[in-house]
Amino acid sequence: MGNSQRLCQLQRKLIITMALVNPVNKSICLEQVCASNYLKLFRLIPELTSVVDSAIGLAPHHAALHISIIEKTPYTITVELSHCFSGDLKALFAPAVKIRIYQDAQLAEVLSDHIRGEVAQVFKDAGHSREIMNYKWRLNYFLQKWLDHCLNKGYLFNINLKTAVLADTI
Repeated sequence: MGNSQRLCQLQRKLIITMALVNPVNKSICLEQVCASNYLKLFRLIPELTSVVDSAIGLAPHHAALHISIIEKTPYTITVELSHCFSGDLKALFAPAVKIRIYQDAQLAEVLSDHIRGEVAQVFKDAGHSREIMNYKWRLNYFLQKWLDHCLNKGYLFNINLKTAVLADTI
């Protein structure tokens, strides 16, 4: 079984688990998950604020982990975090999670993933607050579990190792 098949199985298990985890007060729990994700991102990538365009995390016997900077402002950084399961860098990057990091509040919130769009694209009516909260909960809970996985596998990031350099070494 290849890495991409294992990832698909892991994603299915996480989706089932996320359906079972249903906190009573999702608003408070969502804030705690976003705070936890912020801390985990900086444990995974200690020099995250120094990343200019992209960086690569490597762990023995595991697919490369990529982070790309989408936007930087004085108080936020928007990034995409993804795995690459082949040497072809135009191939499958999954999961691909778009994250906004709020440096002043020390929160990391998932905006979208490779399957689900951003809240504003999915919910045109802001009156669907319960569905919006459930949607945000699933996205951010998934990131929490994925970051746990990456930290447990011992990924190390080299902010000087660029995607183009990795393509030459694969």
